[in-house]
Amino acid sequence: MTTKAQVTIPLDIPDIRVLKTEINAQGELIITVESTKGGSLCHRCGRWTEKLHGYDDWVQIRHLPAFGRVTYLRYRPKRYRCATCEGQPTTTERLAWGASKSPHTAAYDAHVLLQLVNSTVEDVRLKEQLSYDSVLGVMERCISAQVDWSAYTTLGVLGLDEIALKKGHRDFVVIVTAHLSNAQIVILGVLPDRLKDTVLAFLRSIPAPLRHTIHTVCTDMYTGYIEAVRAALPTARIVIDRFHVVEKYHDAADTVRKQELKRLKATLPEEEYQQLHGHLWAFRKKPADLTPEEQQVLQRLFRLAPKLKLAYDLRQQLTATFEQHLSQKAAKIKIRAWIKRVQKSGLKGFDDFLKTLEHWWEEITNYFVARANSGFVEGFNNKLKVLKRRCYGIFNLKHLFQRIYLDLEGYGLFA
Repeated sequence: MTTKAQVTIPLDIPDIRVLKTEINAQGELIITVESTKGGSLCHRCGRWTEKLHGYDDWVQIRHLPAFGRVTYLRYRPKRYRCATCEGQPTTTERLAWGASKSPHTAAYDAHVLLQLVNSTVEDVRLKEQLSYDSVLGVMERCISAQVDWSAYTTLGVLGLDEIALKKGHRDFVVIVTAHLSNAQIVILGVLPDRLKDTVLAFLRSIPAPLRHTIHTVCTDMYTGYIEAVRAALPTARIVIDRFHVVEKYHDAADTVRKQELKRLKATLPEEEYQQLHGHLWAFRKKPADLTPEEQQVLQRLFRLAPKLKLAYDLRQQLTATFEQHLSQKAAKIKIRAWIKRVQKSGLKGFDDFLKTLEHWWEEITNYFVARANSGFVEGFNNKLKVLKRRCYGIFNLKHLFQRIYLDLEGYGLFA
């Protein structure tokens, strides 16, 4: 008779004794165990009792897979009677490796959460042979739907930005993040809208000692955010993100480009106008990134449209100012000089940007104090876009917070 090869492996579970192992008709490994704790804490008085009263019904819970097999632990919880309390109530023992009312061991829950990092509920469901609700249940049991403020001693730099839950819709939710002193990015909140009152209420919910550690808030040019920050964090420096400023003056230069191209299309022969093909991306690129062909296109374009050359140079001059390590005072002097050059140029395409610059003057130039920006927020938002695409959208804000937290912290917590 041929016997199957066997191997003994430790379960690494405290306070149990293995009674038997078997493989059922589905190929699942069933490990029958019993507790060796020998007692339990009374649920009423909290005293330790060792007087065995009896057993509950058999329980079977999912455990970590063994050699690729779905594995279950099967046991009968013991009940102990308290001799001290009136009426001598009984208590079912609590086992450290099993979560209350969970169909899984704590170790298996952690395993499922690790699989969820940068994945989808559907993928994990299929790989682990679980139901969709079972995977969601693991997340509900183990991941909080709101920030645990006690996990932080300082916050440092706060970021406020919004994302749309559905592409093409304006159902924005606000993502609140912090850039800690150790360069770690953490999720603090997902707010249902970007109304000033909503943002203000959240900022005021931050415990006072933590609020005082926020020295900078990076945001875009949305009045609701800035008014909320001024009200809740009066000592924090508000910084309009450099990249939002760059977008504005790039758009201004692009406005001049559109005006000039419209003029050239109306005045140039079709054959000559076609020689400007490819100018769009050449115009938007950094000069250092241009190919020889793109440089030729731009030179041809600037000969035909001197105003466009002026707009291009003005754009690059302001970029150079932002890239210099200047004090706020020195930066203000340089930007004021740049404004005068724009006004002298007569280019109307920059008018809206000049108004924006004057309106948010302090918040924009605050960038030069410590060169803080929302780069960490923008990078984080790109990660969220990937998460949304991967999951075909997440419209439950509670689950969105849990999934963001899991993607950020999951490897550190469960790997």
